[in-house]
Amino acid sequence: MNPNTAAADRIGAYVWRISAVVVLGSIMSILDTTIVNVALETLSRDLHTTIDGIQWVANGYLLALAAVIPVTGWFARRFGAKPVYLTSLVLFTAGSALCGFAGSATELIAFRVIQGIGGGMILPVGQLMLAEAAGPKRMGRVMSVVAVPAMLAPILGPMIGGLILENIAWRWIFFVNVPIGAIAVVAGARILPSVARKPVEPLDVRGLAMLASGLPLITYGLAEIGVTASFTAPKVVAPLLAGLALVATFGVYSLRVRRPLLNLRLYRRPTFAAGSIAMFCVGAALFGGMILLPLYWQTIRGESVFVTGLLTAPQGLGAALVLPLSGKLTDRIGGGPLTLFGVLVTAAATVPLALIGAHTSVAALCGVMVVRGFGIGFSFMPAMSAAFAALERRELSDATPQLNILQRVGGSIGIAVVTVALQRALTAALAQPPSHRLAAAASAYGTAFWWSFGLTLAAVVPSIVLMRTERAARMARSEDGAGAPEAGALAEAMA
Repeated sequence: MNPNTAAADRIGAYVWRISAVVVLGSIMSILDTTIVNVALETLSRDLHTTIDGIQWVANGYLLALAAVIPVTGWFARRFGAKPVYLTSLVLFTAGSALCGFAGSATELIAFRVIQGIGGGMILPVGQLMLAEAAGPKRMGRVMSVVAVPAMLAPILGPMIGGLILENIAWRWIFFVNVPIGAIAVVAGARILPSVARKPVEPLDVRGLAMLASGLPLITYGLAEIGVTASFTAPKVVAPLLAGLALVATFGVYSLRVRRPLLNLRLYRRPTFAAGSIAMFCVGAALFGGMILLPLYWQTIRGESVFVTGLLTAPQGLGAALVLPLSGKLTDRIGGGPLTLFGVLVTAAATVPLALIGAHTSVAALCGVMVVRGFGIGFSFMPAMSAAFAALERRELSDATPQLNILQRVGGSIGIAVVTVALQRALTAALAQPPSHRLAAAASAYGTAFWWSFGLTLAAVVPSIVLMRTERAARMARSEDGAGAPEAGALAEAMA
């Protein structure tokens, strides 16, 4: 390799320092989407409220995330990515402390909303800064670092939550974020570069009103599917239809105004569009399947929350093991081929889970989950990297919120689909004679995993499209004699 080319491709230490700060903040935000779920029964008992009421501790956080994500791009352009990121960390940390001191369910829900407002901005703004720092040629390697929290946090969350509940008190589920958040704020203030603010148009208030109302309604409707175990319940249909109508109206409106809240014209780029859809489908497969095994371990095998966390860890570990290799290969051959390979591996590894029984070997299930983690590691991050690499730097602040929205909505849809499939299969299992009930219940999880298999296969077509559009883009650049732009803008800003 030419020494000059090798030097240009080398990732500077400042990029890795930025990555460390972003990962520290991101893992807190993602952990809090799952760590509280294991404490809902305890919270309901200690705060003297019903399970239906305490569900808003989880839902309020998710709704706040959905509402704030669309505006992060405008905030980053208007005030600068670093100040917005630090403000998000402060809000999240302060919300965590307030949650720990909450004396009632109402207070806890309100403070969780504050947490969600901060947490919703942490990941998109962190990804924006990393994308600017890495540049297209090094996107895969750097984004593989950011993907680690997304892979590990949903698995570590229940395990950490269970450990805290068994040994301390539920308030430490929130207090644990305070020292980590304080470290992240100090590290961010010292390490993150200050990038010049960009001129912006006035905030698109109409677009914000439509999207900040529509996305939480969709999120709420999808969450209610898991509660009601029905796609047709009024509490599901009404918010979903209203949310979809608002988002569709926003889409039409955004294509007609000069500077909308989110630039939907980015989807005219085939690589970005294909990468975004692939991320949406992979998110549905990832989070849909991720919710099933913890329930299986607890309800069929009778394991504790902590042991369940240990038994679900192999998938996250498998993904973490291949992420560095996945990042290097993405930079070398593109995200499309890897995304397709990863999707096929994930689908193949889901089949044994669809054949699960009441006494299936623990070692065999852990091995299957490691392979499934390999597939997720080879699909999720390359799709995200390909989508980012298709853009110019000035478009990143528009792209990061959109990719985060698609990922979260895809995950919510995946969870809703497998939850309803599981609930209906379990209802049928309860009608079996007592001697057959355990086997029938285990088979119900297999039925739900078949649905997860179908969600995974849905990612095949966009992965193929992504591979072809990437190949066409590379050939066009080769014919024009132009390479991808170098990643020096942030380094220049730091100088």
